[in-house]
Amino acid sequence: MKLALVGATGMVGEVMLKVLKERNFPIDELLLVASEKSIGKKLEFNGKKYEVIGLAEAVAAKPNIAIFSAGGSTSLEWAPKFAAAGTTVIDNSSAWRMEADKKLIVPEINAHLLTKDDKIIANPNCSTIQLVMALAPLHKKYKMKRVVVSTYQSVSGTGLKAVQQMENEMAGVKGEMAYPYQIHKNALPHCDVFEDNGYTKEEMKLAREPQKILDDSSFSVTATAVRIPTAGGHSEAVNVQFERDFDLADIRRILHETPGIVVQDNPQTNTYPMPIYANDKDDVFVGRIRRDETQQNTLNMWIVSDNLRKGAATNAIQIAEYLVSKDLV
Repeated sequence: MKLALVGATGMVGEVMLKVLKERNFPIDELLLVASEKSIGKKLEFNGKKYEVIGLAEAVAAKPNIAIFSAGGSTSLEWAPKFAAAGTTVIDNSSAWRMEADKKLIVPEINAHLLTKDDKIIANPNCSTIQLVMALAPLHKKYKMKRVVVSTYQSVSGTGLKAVQQMENEMAGVKGEMAYPYQIHKNALPHCDVFEDNGYTKEEMKLAREPQKILDDSSFSVTATAVRIPTAGGHSEAVNVQFERDFDLADIRRILHETPGIVVQDNPQTNTYPMPIYANDKDDVFVGRIRRDETQQNTLNMWIVSDNLRKGAATNAIQIAEYLVSKDLV
């Protein structure tokens, strides 16, 4: 098994190396790949030093799998080159997600759709992954009509520059800005760039991606995405209207029995999901489960997950694990 990690020097790349080690992913040869400015840099994995190589060299090496976390423009240019060389690409950017001939995969939900012919596989948006993990099993039983989601997203979702901005502001140091305003002691209703309809790209990802993952356009999603001054972990307040009525005990049971979901829901003991609990974990945490008393057949939930793990690195590696287990690479 020859595995290439494209974007190995970035925040998600770093987490991917950690997750690959933790999950003991079968690697015979590891290629750590990054942009030209990082070529020759040394990174450690499993006690061994690896020299970072460039994209052209990695394509020539014809890895079995290439996991990309290097931005949309890099993916658009290089993923087809890897695919043409016979490599299966798992791409973490938004570049391929909504392409009709590319599959958008959350392994627990739709990995069974993958075949040997899928040479470019899209990893969903971090906020989408944790949302659909909780919604998919409920949709199967109660059929969603409409979802309203408000996100509370950490600065790590933007990248290293944003984390540095927050740390500088906390220390009272002037530095480079990732956001148009300060993030420390603030909340920005602005994740990604604004589109012509007044929504941000992040909000439209949340609207479109769940329909593709669940292969169902009968429900709609509307979102407001907010950046908050936490270092890691995304949180979501979710309001779901179903076609038919539900039993709260059954909702909790379904979620409890869903692999990858942890229910934390006891108001009497102040038990509910928080980013600090989700940190460095692969599960999606669900709590504050309650009926919306203003509208029929409607549920409120609070969903939290580590955006760099299940929201990015872990989900991509789970896809790779599935491909290996089914002999698809």
